[in-house]
Amino acid sequence: MQHLQRYQNRYGDDKVIEACGLFGILDTSGRRFSGAEVIKAMALMHDRGNGLGGGFAAYGIYPEYAEHYALHVMTMHESAREQVEDFLRHHFEVIKGEPVPTRPTPEIVNPPDLHRYFVQPRREDTSDMIEEDYVVVRVMEINTQIDGAFVFSSGKNMGVFKGVGYPEQLAEYFCLESYEGYMWTGHNRFPTNTPGWWGGAHPFNILDWTVVHNGEISSYGTNVRFLEMYGYRCTMQTDTEVLAYALDLLIRRHHLPVEVAAKVLAPPLWGEIELMSPKERRLHETLRQVYGSLLMNGPFTIIAAHEGEMIALGDRIRLRPLVAGIKGDRLYVSSEESAIWLVCPDVEVTWIPVGGHPVVGRLGEKPTPPADVGYALPLEVSLDTMKVEA
Repeated sequence: MQHLQRYQNRYGDDKVIEACGLFGILDTSGRRFSGAEVIKAMALMHDRGNGLGGGFAAYGIYPEYAEHYALHVMTMHESAREQVEDFLRHHFEVIKGEPVPTRPTPEIVNPPDLHRYFVQPRREDTSDMIEEDYVVVRVMEINTQIDGAFVFSSGKNMGVFKGVGYPEQLAEYFCLESYEGYMWTGHNRFPTNTPGWWGGAHPFNILDWTVVHNGEISSYGTNVRFLEMYGYRCTMQTDTEVLAYALDLLIRRHHLPVEVAAKVLAPPLWGEIELMSPKERRLHETLRQVYGSLLMNGPFTIIAAHEGEMIALGDRIRLRPLVAGIKGDRLYVSSEESAIWLVCPDVEVTWIPVGGHPVVGRLGEKPTPPADVGYALPLEVSLDTMKVEA
């Protein structure tokens, strides 16, 4: 890792107050739209970061290569890129390889080399394993065996764009106005115990899973050891990476429903479990016994996404903010309600999700607020209608 130093925290302050900003939009009708709204929302939450990390994930942006894995790779020196390309040619059919389009942006300094490759696994190499598992194995090999090289996006018809800087600066750098997708997420980073560097910026990805995170995972060591038993390798020097791998394991490989996976990451307290019906209690006790090492301890809010689905989840006692909103086919989730209002002034409803209960939006399913949350209120109040008595 000797080549990473110049790509890390240029301010030299690796321990600062935590305040990350998150935002996500899903159009459940599948209509593609530019990233202008999520960029605008992230710019509003500028003060939730400090320029040490920002990024975006976008889905549906590569329709012409929709059946190919789009590998976004950062390399810190020329020999690393040459090794990556040799590796890819050996293990994949490379349909196209090119630099990730960027433009000079004054605030973005010392970027690594950024390339993207549209690939398909060689069929003869995948005969003894599921194709997705094959891709995960190869991504982990690049990230652990090629010094100075990191695959930071590896899904189909989606891409991660991230680095050191504020989100709006990175959006300009990556020319994100030229992309259209049906789902976007964004992140503004205020690092706590982990270094601010290009690979450590959010979102974190494996296959089509991406995660942006506000908080601090104090169970990181336990989580890593559990995930390593299933072949995952955490190399990005941050606690958030475990969340992307945990979701891939629980939902893709172990076929748990989203709502059940959420109870692994943010389970009810034992006192709550004791008050449940016998059937519910058995389920939650079993989840704690089997997946206890994937409990995400500490304060957190995440927005996770994969093909056709966006999930927002906060810790059990809501130590980090999360607001959701709906307008027509659009589902919005954000660290701040003001960001939703900014990009959608006529939003129909907003609510504060209950800690540990996921907000889930899916393609083809019109978003609706939860019926059992009493504070999901229509936004019919304005300053003109409010009556203030002296």
